[in-house]
Amino acid sequence: MRLPIILFAAGKGTRMGDLTKDRPKPMVEVAGKPLIDHALQIANAADVGPIVVNLHYLPQLLKAHLSGQDIVFSDETDGLLETGGGLRKALPLLCSNPVLTMNTDAVWNGPNPIETLKNAWQPQMEALLLLVKKQNVSGHLGAGDFGINAEGRLHRAPDLIYTGVQIIRTDVLSEITEDAFSMNLAWDIIAKRNGLFGAVYDGKWCDVGQPSSIPLAEAMLHV
Repeated sequence: MRLPIILFAAGKGTRMGDLTKDRPKPMVEVAGKPLIDHALQIANAADVGPIVVNLHYLPQLLKAHLSGQDIVFSDETDGLLETGGGLRKALPLLCSNPVLTMNTDAVWNGPNPIETLKNAWQPQMEALLLLVKKQNVSGHLGAGDFGINAEGRLHRAPDLIYTGVQIIRTDVLSEITEDAFSMNLAWDIIAKRNGLFGAVYDGKWCDVGQPSSIPLAEAMLHV
């Protein structure tokens, strides 16, 4: 199953402090290469496309770095739309339904996370989120996000952490009136009609949301 993907790269990365004064967060380096390159390596290995990258903060730096690659850009320089609004704006570029979405502020050690989701996807699902157990997580400051039942359906609980990768049918986005909104709003709608599912990642995951996470990520990658 070949799916289009949007790599979320529009955030300002304020928690990165001085590291994002002169670069967008996806250009912060981990193990000698920008975070966006870690995400692209996973996406390219999983045979997805088209690949869309959304832009807002210092967009010219990301465009220059990604020039020459088969990537389409979704421009949010007029205003941040958050993850849900950013996905909805990019729909004409993604050209398919369902779609993959992936955050660009994490690194992985284990199976390809996109392949894990693709292998777990079933027609009855409206959204499938990739989750990880807390003992396999580094760098994450928040509590858990979801619990999962025997059928794989999700509910809000502090058991498992969302990794920032999902497959989602985009019809739900037309039900939301806000211009800028989080994917959490879409997930709550989907969960009420029992369409929100999860898959648990077998490898390790590091959330690179602040400078202190960088050495943790590099240790996880055995650099």
